[in-house]
Amino acid sequence: MASSTTIVLFHSAYGLRPAVHAAAERLRAAGHEVHVPDLYEGRTAETVEDGMAIKDEIGHEELLRRAVTAVAPLSDRGLVYAGFSLGAAIAQNLALGDEKARGLLLLHGTSDLAEDASVDELPVQLHVADPDPFEPHDWLNAWYLRMGRAGADVEVHRYPGAGHLFTDPELADYDKEAAETTWRVALSFLEEIGS
Repeated sequence: MASSTTIVLFHSAYGLRPAVHAAAERLRAAGHEVHVPDLYEGRTAETVEDGMAIKDEIGHEELLRRAVTAVAPLSDRGLVYAGFSLGAAIAQNLALGDEKARGLLLLHGTSDLAEDASVDELPVQLHVADPDPFEPHDWLNAWYLRMGRAGADVEVHRYPGAGHLFTDPELADYDKEAAETTWRVALSFLEEIGS
């Protein structure tokens, strides 16, 4: 079996809901150590609008501060950063700022890159609906090119017809086939990083 990786998995704008814990359990079952920080400190949302309201109330800088504080005790291990939607954007920000990062797994989301962003062949895998209202084609194409220029080794997997958060079985976005494919491909990606 491949050596275990330490993964930090960040929740979406909905907060730390059962689907995030279920995803963490799936990763643990594959032999990984998984941490799921609660950036909303116990709050969850029933709708994306409520989730965005919580996110805006806390503020981007404070969310990043909480995320950095959560990973600080673990970062010497060489982390794989992962996240769902908003959590993917946070994971990307942290991974690009951590020279020991071993990988970046983005589910349903990306973030802007600093002009001087630089990594050393960081393995990056993105799973995204096609089309996705939050990740339009023009944005994703530009993001892909900028990640490549920054030195990342990027794979993008698109899922035609799936909803934005298609891996969450409790949401209307859920697409069972796309979700199962995502996890199969993602687990293989994590296994490669760990070997």
